[in-house]
Amino acid sequence: MAGWRGIAAAAAGLALVFVWVRAPVFAHDPDAPEVDLPEVSVVGERPVAASSQLFIPDQEILLQPQGRPAQVLRLIPGFIAVEHSGGAGKADQYFLRGFDADHGTDVAFFNDGMPINLRSHAHGQGYTDLNFIIPETIEGLDVTKGAYLPEVGDFATAGAVNFRTRQVVTEGVVQAAGGQFDTQRYLLMVSPTKEKVRTLFAGEGYYTNGPFQSDNRYFRANLLAKATTNLSPRDELSVTGTFHKAQWNASGEIPLRAVADGSLDRFGAIDPSEGGRTLRTTGRLNYHYDAVSGGEFFANIYGQYYRLDLFTNFTFFLNDPINGDGIYQFDRRVMYGGDVGYKQRGDVLGLPSAGTIGFQTRVDDIRTRLGTQTRRALTGITTASDILEASYAPFVKAEVQPASWLRLAGGLRAETVTFDVRNLCDTCLEQPAGHRSSTIVLPKANVILGPWFRTEVFLNYGEGYHSNDARAVVTPASSPFARARTYEVGLRSKPWGSDGLELTATAWGIDLQSELVFVGDEGTTEIRGPTRRRGVEVAARGQVWGPLYFNGSVTWTHAEFRNGDAIPLAPEYTAYGQLLLHWPEGLRSQLQATYLGVRPLIEDRSAKAPSWLDVDLSERYLLPIQLPHGRLEAFFYIQNLLDTKWEQATFFFESRLRNEAAGVGDIHFVPGNPRTFFGGLAWYF
Repeated sequence: MAGWRGIAAAAAGLALVFVWVRAPVFAHDPDAPEVDLPEVSVVGERPVAASSQLFIPDQEILLQPQGRPAQVLRLIPGFIAVEHSGGAGKADQYFLRGFDADHGTDVAFFNDGMPINLRSHAHGQGYTDLNFIIPETIEGLDVTKGAYLPEVGDFATAGAVNFRTRQVVTEGVVQAAGGQFDTQRYLLMVSPTKEKVRTLFAGEGYYTNGPFQSDNRYFRANLLAKATTNLSPRDELSVTGTFHKAQWNASGEIPLRAVADGSLDRFGAIDPSEGGRTLRTTGRLNYHYDAVSGGEFFANIYGQYYRLDLFTNFTFFLNDPINGDGIYQFDRRVMYGGDVGYKQRGDVLGLPSAGTIGFQTRVDDIRTRLGTQTRRALTGITTASDILEASYAPFVKAEVQPASWLRLAGGLRAETVTFDVRNLCDTCLEQPAGHRSSTIVLPKANVILGPWFRTEVFLNYGEGYHSNDARAVVTPASSPFARARTYEVGLRSKPWGSDGLELTATAWGIDLQSELVFVGDEGTTEIRGPTRRRGVEVAARGQVWGPLYFNGSVTWTHAEFRNGDAIPLAPEYTAYGQLLLHWPEGLRSQLQATYLGVRPLIEDRSAKAPSWLDVDLSERYLLPIQLPHGRLEAFFYIQNLLDTKWEQATFFFESRLRNEAAGVGDIHFVPGNPRTFFGGLAWYF
């Protein structure tokens, strides 16, 4: 394994906030009790803005298979994450609300409010690798869809997800697990202090070869340290640091024609030298102070150091029949930023009201390179750039309740982004360089009606955006932003009382303007026209009866370019269902199924990816064994319980095999895992 070196820098901005609601969607509630891991609870917080906004508690997360942290995203209605490269380690491919968000272009991800998406990334705009997160450290997921909250900016067109980490665990845990394909996972999580200073330390080691003929040899190591304290009775300070390192081999996206004619196994590879290595270190500080007047001051800063070396080969021998079309993508960056502010609750003209004013800032200092390679040996350079990208975003938010059945909330966010690109390769064919600065203003408006008969109705409008890659932005006739106008009408109901199922139904729309995209795999820019997406999602979650809990959703989406062409990879139907049963003798069972519908692979709809259904079973059992200290729990997961053949990432493009005279347009895919068993023991102390 290669050696590592990391830096983390931090800087902040400035803000003021006043809020009538208890906390913004991404804030941690210091009064919430810490969750004892073996307990089962399915709870939700009252949504601030929209029917699609929700909180997913940790206990649903703990019963997910722990090989890929992105697995937990399927708990979100309409959210699908699939493996992209035939080998774990790389960021997943995300689907939400008619977006093939690739590695994160149209979904904003956060960890305790710290951005995870990477701007102007070597492989793809908004690249989001979640593998640095240890699932057991997650207290819950804050989820918003659309662009209705002023606190969230870049990449939040389809939605935003914040991974909220816990402060302490009531019991330490040591866990060892293993399964098929040489899979191993080890976990240590402990809180040495739990009172004035609340600490959490966690470490994870993971290894698997996967089901592929060429072993993945995927190794992942994660560390987390967090300390939280109250400097006075009215404040809270939290400091967190993480470290992540991984390396892997990948089998890539294989051509369907080679599998169909029997020349390639479903789990084989055309170029088994694909893969990569990555490192990420982060540091963040979160602080808030509750004023006597009912207001709250907050300040958050973060810094990250990141690096990636990625080796891929999509087209095999299309461009170079002798050496192959392998590409090398290199990314090194320091990212830092933060926000500061104040919030205050009060009355305006006798009406319960709130206001928010704040400021966020972020800087990405990047060195990136694209080149050609053969079996990981660099053979040429296509582009090499130094990029300095910075954003500054003041926002305001207001909320008023004119009547017991009416809440109004709205706001405004202004984002200014500067793009500086310096070319480092005078002999390269593509030499993006230049400076540009641009500002976008984003209004938000929300109306909440009710409750009537335990039902609330939500009307929402908000404008959001994703920034384009800096190397594309500094080219002539480019667009720095892709503006999204998002709409939503929905309801949320608990017809059987507070302890019963919660039902939600939402009709939504997203209009995305024309955009300019930098294609990281080619080093070129691509113009894409305006798009329109419409859809409906229906979901239910909560206690069905006694120890039985349910979480399920069905979504329908119609997505197309304004000229009527299909948006490639946008699924029409998705569905998810989960049954969770807490047996009386310390046994917890979870059965879940994920469905991804047929989706077009090219604009004329002549090639489509097939639908698939994946069913998983999870069991955790508290063993009736008396120990001097602590207790033992056994667990196992069976992924793909029905052993179906299914495809994860699927694309249509031209490639050429060594024995072919010319390129062939074909479907290329990453096979889904076969039935896989994984189990182990956890000692709580």
